[in-house]
Amino acid sequence: MIGFISYAVFFSTVASILAIAVLGLNLQWGFTGLFNGGVVAFFGAGAYGTLILGGTPQADHLGGFGLIYPLALAGGAAVAGLLAWVVGILTLRLRQDYLAIATFGIAVTFENVMRNAEALSGGAKGFRGFERPLRDLFGDGFGYNLAFFCFVLALLVGVFLFLERLVRSPFGRLLRAIREDEDAARSLGKSPARVRLVSFVTGSVIIGLAGGLYATFYAFISPQDVLPTLTFQIWAMLIVGGAGNNRGAVFGAFLIWGGWTSSGWALSRFAPVEAQLYTGSIQYILIGSIIVTMLLWRPQGLLPERLVISQAGQPRKPRTTGSMT
Repeated sequence: MIGFISYAVFFSTVASILAIAVLGLNLQWGFTGLFNGGVVAFFGAGAYGTLILGGTPQADHLGGFGLIYPLALAGGAAVAGLLAWVVGILTLRLRQDYLAIATFGIAVTFENVMRNAEALSGGAKGFRGFERPLRDLFGDGFGYNLAFFCFVLALLVGVFLFLERLVRSPFGRLLRAIREDEDAARSLGKSPARVRLVSFVTGSVIIGLAGGLYATFYAFISPQDVLPTLTFQIWAMLIVGGAGNNRGAVFGAFLIWGGWTSSGWALSRFAPVEAQLYTGSIQYILIGSIIVTMLLWRPQGLLPERLVISQAGQPRKPRTTGSMT
């Protein structure tokens, strides 16, 4: 029983961290229509930034600034936001598939830089030497994991409430207006380019926050943790849960992470030994199959975006797939 509770805390912690990342992506895609194919780059920027700013001195790579944890975590999120600002300036004028390809290229570039720039990130060996916050108070066992889960859950609730208020504000309505018809928004004197950049940077800061929490929880980060596959996992969570609905984003994160972990357990326990060598590849195929199936069967997700009431008083159905702009 104790083992089950311990695993439940571990599972919920990772799922909550990923849910924060999905909420950031939902702001970009679900509400603004920005196809971010480089989610993992901003996730990794937050992770590496947090460990570099809050880590102990290292002889072989950058780090050792030893900032207190809240500042290190905020700094990691700011690094992700700075990267998003640079990427946004260069790419947000692209449309449809071109934006998707450009941002995916950012993710591949980021992973290769982290793998080869040993002086910056520790290279393929990864980044070590990070003291988990409040370790002396809670220890390294179940007590620490439970305390960290409560902290992550509080941040998840805070991000969720922030985004709920944001999308219900005039700025949130402007995001939807740009998503639906950018030319119409421009004709009313709005600046779609500036609004899209603000949305992109804000969503990336949230994704970077999730990356910092992830690196903190494991007290380690390596290029293996920022492979482009993570981008597809987070996209699957949003597509299944429902783009344009923050509740759907959180629900999809827990659902897909549950499917990922349970499929790994089932394959390792029941599959033939020969097949267990390809467990990771089989899981990736499952993720791809889930994305394709949902797009064909229920493109709006399990918890779709709510109906929006038009000025004429008639409900208007929101877009289900959107354009990749």
